[in-house]
Amino acid sequence: MQQSPPIQWFPGHMAKTRRQIEKDVRLVDAVAEILDARIPVSSRNPDLDSLIVGKPRIMFLNKADLADPVRTKEWVTYFESLGFGSIAVDCRTGKGLKGFLPLARTVLADRLASWKAKGMAGRRIRILVAGVPNVGKSSLINRLSGNSRASVEDRPGVTRRNQWFPVGKDLEILDTPGILWPKFGDPAVGEHLAFTGAIKDDIIDTETLACRLLEVLRDGYAELLVQRYRLKDDFSGFGGYELLELIGRKRGMLISGGEIDTERASIMLLDEFRSGKIGRITLEKAGEPK
Repeated sequence: MQQSPPIQWFPGHMAKTRRQIEKDVRLVDAVAEILDARIPVSSRNPDLDSLIVGKPRIMFLNKADLADPVRTKEWVTYFESLGFGSIAVDCRTGKGLKGFLPLARTVLADRLASWKAKGMAGRRIRILVAGVPNVGKSSLINRLSGNSRASVEDRPGVTRRNQWFPVGKDLEILDTPGILWPKFGDPAVGEHLAFTGAIKDDIIDTETLACRLLEVLRDGYAELLVQRYRLKDDFSGFGGYELLELIGRKRGMLISGGEIDTERASIMLLDEFRSGKIGRITLEKAGEPK
């Protein structure tokens, strides 16, 4: 299959968000980076390293319910080896979130001890939450704060302003809009973000994206394609478009003349990948350079 052009998406409001985070980080004690557990490298904004230098960090591997559990454990260990707090969670159901406050206290142990020595033991921990669009920041905020005040939609670019939310008596969290970076150095990063829905579908050719995803799944999770779409043929030599046609035919997605409706098949495939119906999939290995 012909290589698709690199995917880029950097709306003007993201530049404003970047400047705001640079100011707000001075107000907090730590930063929580929300990552997509299926693509922990591609869903990490490299610009954050320079914006939040010197601040303790906690890496949330969100959507862990959709990711390969073996690889998620490897990613938690990897981030811990870098000196970050790390936790696997599912912000939609709240699974794993009980471990957040104890982890935050561990990461900030020195600061908490300093506050206690100065008679400030009751001071709330303040944490800034950052991440790429559609990674689950608002779902995290609502689960932690016990309400639904943060906007939650299954599309990127919903949160447009920074908001503070109290979490019990011990914690305050600052929600920030999703932020990407101006240029992806590796084309695979843009593809992975597009696969998971972090980049708006209306700027991408859906069929091209679905074909690329099928090529990735063919090489890494072929058995899940077999199970989900009841494939019996040896498709190891198939290209993405051939696989899309095969799956479309299996699902009965035909139009007049017996042609396969590949546009409909593409939308279905992306929806089923993003919702976890194909299976629990992680596209990046721990420590793998990007």
